[in-house]
Amino acid sequence: MTLLEHLEELRRRIIYSLLAVAIAFSVCWVYAQEIFRWLCAPIQPYLPPGTKLAFIGIVDPFVLYMKVALLVGLFVASPIVLYQIWGFVSPGLYSREKRWAVPFIFFGSGFFIAGGLFAYYVAFPFAVQFLLGIGQDFQPVITVENYFSFLTFVMLASGLMFELPVLIFLLAEIGVVTPRFLMRHFRWAVLIIFIVAAVITPTPDIFNMSLIALPALALYLLGVGAAWLFGRRRRKAVGEDLART
Repeated sequence: MTLLEHLEELRRRIIYSLLAVAIAFSVCWVYAQEIFRWLCAPIQPYLPPGTKLAFIGIVDPFVLYMKVALLVGLFVASPIVLYQIWGFVSPGLYSREKRWAVPFIFFGSGFFIAGGLFAYYVAFPFAVQFLLGIGQDFQPVITVENYFSFLTFVMLASGLMFELPVLIFLLAEIGVVTPRFLMRHFRWAVLIIFIVAAVITPTPDIFNMSLIALPALALYLLGVGAAWLFGRRRRKAVGEDLART
């Protein structure tokens, strides 16, 4: 393919991805209020009795529900988006590498959604508890825009971090890295993961940062282990083929 053909293919894949997100957005828009009530659950126990999240501008609730539908729609449409990503890069792969299309889409979207749920159920509630605990001497006036922006950042960042084992496995399959190389530089991986966790975690304490970093380290080792296991099977199969010839 020429450069222009690659650009045209990229444009087509982006359009398909945007259409998938738009369709998921349309469905989620119908239930945007119910979804936002669910998203507000982590902070409700820490608000004064009888109070709700506040808004300042007249159009803020409308814009908020659009953002809610877009966020959830992105998670819902993630399998289609990953399929388009795979469709764009697959022409440059060998035939043995193309067979990982279905696992890439399945595990990629699964880990992304799992990362968002982990942020919602584990990391975000602890962060909210810590931050509001610091300000317990004051009257909280939390806007819906501030709260949702905070939640969106944590969920998307956690979702992307949970893609780590899929990324490691694919890089190992195409020969960019090896399990031995990844374990030899494990200390650098630990440093980078904790730096990223410090950026994602909105609190400065080590406990909340570890809530992100430790699962990410486990996912890193999971990716290395999967790359080693399947790489070992492939080497064994190649050895058997050579022995037969």
